[in-house]
Amino acid sequence: MGKIIALVNQKGGVGKTTSSINLAASLGTLNKKVLLVDLDPQGNSVTGVGIKKGECTSTIYELLTDRATLDDAIIKTKFKNLYLLPASINLAGIDFEFSEKVRMDPTFNRSGQLKKHLDSAKDKFDYIIIDCPPSLGILNTNALVATDSVIIPVQCEFFALEGIAQLLNTILLAQKNLNPNLAVEGVLLTMLDSRTCLGLEVVEDIRDYFHEIVYDTIIPRLVRISEAPSHGKPILYYDPNNRGAEAYLNLAKEVISRDGN
Repeated sequence: MGKIIALVNQKGGVGKTTSSINLAASLGTLNKKVLLVDLDPQGNSVTGVGIKKGECTSTIYELLTDRATLDDAIIKTKFKNLYLLPASINLAGIDFEFSEKVRMDPTFNRSGQLKKHLDSAKDKFDYIIIDCPPSLGILNTNALVATDSVIIPVQCEFFALEGIAQLLNTILLAQKNLNPNLAVEGVLLTMLDSRTCLGLEVVEDIRDYFHEIVYDTIIPRLVRISEAPSHGKPILYYDPNNRGAEAYLNLAKEVISRDGN
């Protein structure tokens, strides 16, 4: 039985998509079969693994609106053990569309659409990684209902903890009302510039705040990590000797070890 992990933070620019892509690819190189789910209407995970959006005939939008099956929408990438469930810009209007469905059919479960489909995929994959949009809307609610646990990426910069209390409250509400088995997998420190005192101070603050759930691995701020998506490659394939590739590989090993594998 596979495990579903969602990368969640309502703040943009904290490394959610970059970390989703690179964690998924790194798990794949460690002989885990992985499905990367792009739940962000921007679809950056799609281009980040070298898939052209125009080639996606079925996407997660069609899946959530019951216009396609999971098998219709999943794409095999060119990277080891890595599969993709692509996003669509149509996801941007899903809140309104689901509201209309509820109005027409009060029994429609708009928070459980993703879970309905991903549950059947857990037997086919070791890990399912969900790249969530920078919001706390219905798409993230679907992710929190479908997932087993969440990774919270936190940028090593000033105001890093801003909004975290709201996010944790959302997770607690999801645990209480929608998914009692939901757990916080870990907190991932991203974009660390080790040349600055501020970055190191933020690391200390976050470790004091979250304690043992913070991963030992810290993702550095590196140009090569930022460049890799524009070439349609995870950093491990774009520049395998880069410190960023090593960091994400270490993160994948930590994720696996926390599962006792």
